[in-house]
Amino acid sequence: MQTLGRPNGQILALCGARRAAIRQTVDVIPGSAPTKGKLLVATPPLDDPNFDRTVIFVLEHHDEGALGVVINRPTEEDLGEPLDRWEDLQASPQQVFAGGPVETDALIALALANAPVVEPTDDLSPVSGRVASADLTADPAFVAGRISAVRVFRGYAGWGPGQLEGEIMAGAWLVFDAEPDDVFAPQPGDLWRTVLRRQGGRLGWLANAPDDLSAN
Repeated sequence: MQTLGRPNGQILALCGARRAAIRQTVDVIPGSAPTKGKLLVATPPLDDPNFDRTVIFVLEHHDEGALGVVINRPTEEDLGEPLDRWEDLQASPQQVFAGGPVETDALIALALANAPVVEPTDDLSPVSGRVASADLTADPAFVAGRISAVRVFRGYAGWGPGQLEGEIMAGAWLVFDAEPDDVFAPQPGDLWRTVLRRQGGRLGWLANAPDDLSAN
């Protein structure tokens, strides 16, 4: 699969198809608050190098599982033809981001709309507030007047039923509200620390935590 235009539907189908491969044995936690539209910030140190010090924007979260993209890992990959026509709308840095270890042959595009997206259209589908999924097969000229930025991700992170809830309860992730510009941050390498610092207090202090916590 080369492109995904509608994460709300197509990505969920992928998540279901891959659930057996990515699911761990974690009990379902009833009543856990969904995290769609929020940020998952990895707590240090996280043994899995796929997610160490990552910030994930959650695209879907319900009884069937959860799905999101890592938003602070740009790669050296540029958009090739025919997707290079989206380059003028790409947020800086204009590289494809490593969205996660699942379905790395799939590209997911998120757009920052000028106003909250409530209803899906042929080229944009709402995710949360002004963040929408963009159909990369569409002509970018048709959406250029409605959005201010686009970011493209290769692959995604997926969790089976109850898995993300279990990881949050175990302390692997901190859950924070997302600001509209987080997904399109111009300095994504600083985003992990930036999100923690703006929480203030002890969470703000965590932004300066070393990889080896015993050294602090």
